[in-house]
Amino acid sequence: MRLAALYRYPVKGLSPESLDAADLQADGYFPGDRLFALENGPSGFDPSSPEHQPKIKFLMLMRNAALAGLKTRYDDTSGALTIVREGREVARGDLRSAEGREAIETFLTGFLGSEIRGPVRLLAAPQGFRFTDSKSGFVSLVNLASVAAIGEAQRAPVDPLRFRANLYVADMPPWAEAALPGRRLTIGGVRLEILKMTDRCAATGVEPGTGRRDMDLVQTLRASFGHIDCGVYARVAQGGRIAAGDAISVVDL
Repeated sequence: MRLAALYRYPVKGLSPESLDAADLQADGYFPGDRLFALENGPSGFDPSSPEHQPKIKFLMLMRNAALAGLKTRYDDTSGALTIVREGREVARGDLRSAEGREAIETFLTGFLGSEIRGPVRLLAAPQGFRFTDSKSGFVSLVNLASVAAIGEAQRAPVDPLRFRANLYVADMPPWAEAALPGRRLTIGGVRLEILKMTDRCAATGVEPGTGRRDMDLVQTLRASFGHIDCGVYARVAQGGRIAAGDAISVVDL
């Protein structure tokens, strides 16, 4: 098995960003992942006492498919988030400043229109917290062979990015990940403890890059495989560096 690709998602619900390598810290989150979220009306999130919130409280692909038609990029150094639509820059803002956040909020409020329940507000994750879908969402992995099997059942190619994982694994048998919870993987200098399978929602039905809702992969999973899972969540048991192409091995706890 090998690590085929790495991705981060700096803003919950917005574009994936490809990485060549990443440095993971023990008991930490995936670097640069889910640093921000877009509140869709008051969520009750308190940055001074952060607690996991249901994803329904934020802009997300499950309800706001049009977000997938935007191309976004976050620059760690400048703090700038850039939004491109149909090849044209439509918004840019420094997320470290009130003015920059307001520029992003104003654009998305107008872009989504009637889908907005209340004021869009960009939230930054406090130290040691991330806006993950699951409390166990430290690092997410998806088996590319399982995605291919879903595509065969769907009778159409399925883009692995529909599953918005951090790590994509190649050369693993389809659905072999179902046996991984309770075991550990070594990737480069990192050891991951696999926690649980990842259940899927209607967000997987949205085509990356266009925002079209063109598939019902939850129904395909249920009808063809008897579950709605694809991928696993993991905890970083031992930190280190990982890179695309690294060999992966399974070890017992």
